[in-house]
Amino acid sequence: MGRGRVELKRIENKINRQVTFSKRRNGLLKKAYELSVLCDAEVALIVFSSRGKLYEFGSAGITKTLERYQRCSFTPHDNSSVERETQSWYHEITKLKTKYESLERTQRHLLGEDLGPLNVKELQNLEKQLEGSLAQVRQKKMQIMIEQMEDLRKKERQLGDLNKQLKIKLDAEGQNLKAIQNQNIWNSNLASGSTSFALHTSSQSNITMDCHHLSEPILQIGYHQYVPAEGTSHSIPKTMSGSETNFMQGWVL
Repeated sequence: MGRGRVELKRIENKINRQVTFSKRRNGLLKKAYELSVLCDAEVALIVFSSRGKLYEFGSAGITKTLERYQRCSFTPHDNSSVERETQSWYHEITKLKTKYESLERTQRHLLGEDLGPLNVKELQNLEKQLEGSLAQVRQKKMQIMIEQMEDLRKKERQLGDLNKQLKIKLDAEGQNLKAIQNQNIWNSNLASGSTSFALHTSSQSNITMDCHHLSEPILQIGYHQYVPAEGTSHSIPKTMSGSETNFMQGWVL
């Protein structure tokens, strides 16, 4: 039974469409490669999937083939400056677009995406590139960590010097405070000693004055009748005699 003819229309089933795309893409790339080898032709093939992935093949390089295509297809037929400028801008846009697509594809490869079209050698080169980038990142990280450690050590030394200065200042303040306290205690002792001395002097003076008054004779003027107690003698005691007390009895001035 022969193979049936496939109707050329969009495949609605998503899985079947993806399988058909993969098979025919590989076959198309294989045919382009065979054509370039067998016929010594310069072949360039660019394919974008429905998801936006790029698949390309260039026997002499995609960029070189595109430049050759532009030179052959967009050769100006007149010398007008406007047309030449338009072609120049279009050529520049095409180059930038190609470069952008190449950079985007390289970025996807570095992120580990879209690695199917790459062969073993390209994967090895990508691995070496990632290892080199990783080594540079680690070196930069170590450099930043060393600089941070140096900054922390510098701050530690500054804080240590500041701590020493504050300690010296605190010791000086403590000595001044101690000297002030000692001076206050000394002044208090002097003040208390002076007060005690003044009180002692005043007491001695009062005692001296009292003794002086007691030693001086006192003259009392008036009549004082001495009434002796019952059962006692009518005589005046010796201690109360007129010669010792200077008291004049029996008359009034």
